[in-house]
Amino acid sequence: MKIVVLCGGLSMERNVSISSGTLICKALRALGHQAVLVDMFFGLEEMDTPIDRIFDELPELKEVKVEEKEPDLEAVKRSRIWKSRSMIGKGVLELCQLADVVFLGLHGACGEDGRIQAALDLLGVPYTGSGYLGSAIAMDKHLTKQLLSLAGIRTPKWSKVTYTQEEIPSIAANAALPCVVKPIDSGSSIGVSIATSKEELEAALRDNLKLGCVMMEEYIRGREISVGVLNQSSLPPIEIIPKEGFYDYKNKYQAGATLEICPAPIDPEIDKKLGEAALKAHQTLGLSTYSRSDFIVDEKGEIYFLEINTLPGMTPTSLIPQEAAQAGIEYNALCQMIIDSAVRDVK
Repeated sequence: MKIVVLCGGLSMERNVSISSGTLICKALRALGHQAVLVDMFFGLEEMDTPIDRIFDELPELKEVKVEEKEPDLEAVKRSRIWKSRSMIGKGVLELCQLADVVFLGLHGACGEDGRIQAALDLLGVPYTGSGYLGSAIAMDKHLTKQLLSLAGIRTPKWSKVTYTQEEIPSIAANAALPCVVKPIDSGSSIGVSIATSKEELEAALRDNLKLGCVMMEEYIRGREISVGVLNQSSLPPIEIIPKEGFYDYKNKYQAGATLEICPAPIDPEIDKKLGEAALKAHQTLGLSTYSRSDFIVDEKGEIYFLEINTLPGMTPTSLIPQEAAQAGIEYNALCQMIIDSAVRDVK
């Protein structure tokens, strides 16, 4: 099959996405597919091959390592040759129209928020993962928690806070501590802070001031467990234990920074409830093919939903590939299953 693997984009998670996309593209080529890796923001601007020959003259894949720090998006914008306001690079949509399917290796804004999904829908191009509506809902942590709470899934108490710099002292003075501060619509723990004091909360709010809006969530002490869903079945749970601090951007993507145990050593009854909750979240939000839900299990064994990812990471340290491997599905086979689902269930 002719497959475009879309990665990168103009997201704080672009480096993670490029790593995911590179590994996905390698796997698809190993399976015999004509797979092309394309950065959604830069597009084909550095490719010399005519667009109608790209699938026959596949560009070389480079080794990619996720850096410890998030990318400088302003520097990324300045480095693009094609000076356009479009978030979709030169030739991207044209190449997608020549493909049999698009594998979305994107993460975060303009990748998981439903916009590229809607564009591909309008073009009639099949793509992997969930449709535009489920993607858009799941990207909004506030809306997701509202819907899942109504569906009976327990989640830490939270509030959506819109604020200015002048309001920060008042918000911090009246907040229940400890609490977690996080952006409404991003992943990879970018912008996430755990505040245990008024001063820490003020600092977290200042750090996210440019967003103008954050979610403040009750901090639940416990074990962090992630559970994937693949083709309407839950995968074995994986426990995440950072060696230092919490599961932030650095601990997620630097090899050896976090201990990940799969299957998680938990009581069988809790294991069952986690799988049921992940599947229920997936179905309630109308998601397709695969997703990954993150939970906290407290000392009493109570389960709290944190958030859901509609295009989970596929890097060497990502959780879904580890969970799938525990279920007997190796990486290449996982990629093929995702492609098969996209072709079978054209949205």
